Amino acid sequence: MNNELKKGNQSERILQTAFECISSKGYANVSMRDIADEAGVALSQLTYHYKNKDGLLTEVIKMMIQEYLIEVEEHLRKGVTPKEKLSDLITYFQEVLEENPRLFKMFYDFTSMSLWSAQFSNLLRNLFENLVNLIEKYVLDDIPLKSNLRTYTPKSIARMLLGAMFGTAIQVILDPQEKKLPEALNAIELLLV
Repeated sequence: MNNELKKGNQSERILQTAFECISSKGYANVSMRDIADEAGVALSQLTYHYKNKDGLLTEVIKMMIQEYLIEVEEHLRKGVTPKEKLSDLITYFQEVLEENPRLFKMFYDFTSMSLWSAQFSNLLRNLFENLVNLIEKYVLDDIPLKSNLRTYTPKSIARMLLGAMFGTAIQVILDPQEKKLPEALNAIELLLV
């Protein structure tokens, strides 16, 4: 039992270290040796737990997705009205962009890689599908849409909202000196008012 706990702790430490290394340098700029050195373990321990770099990245993505979905849902539950819920989600995006832009950089890094890898593509597709479902459930259910939006399904509108938020977020990351860009997220609310 104690040996299993020790294995779990080492595996978790490697996973957290990989997350930190990749989020600060990018996937292409980090080697398995870098992660092993930072985690204070032998390189063979990484291959024991995760087989290879893609296996490790897969687990990092799963960990990140799980935490991110929990945080998004917590923010969507805060508001009472759909407009308040959307506003809370926008505020969350703005806070993450300001306080932890590395998270978005990782999403974009993983998204790029998912274009070429079926394994990563499935993970990211599931993430975006879960986010769309959360937006649909908490924001779009029981909301009277503007007349020009009524011809679209709530899922289509949720996809558009998510796309607008991620699209704006990448602009913020690429041009951090432009202080008005994070405010552009607030314009998303105009679609539902």
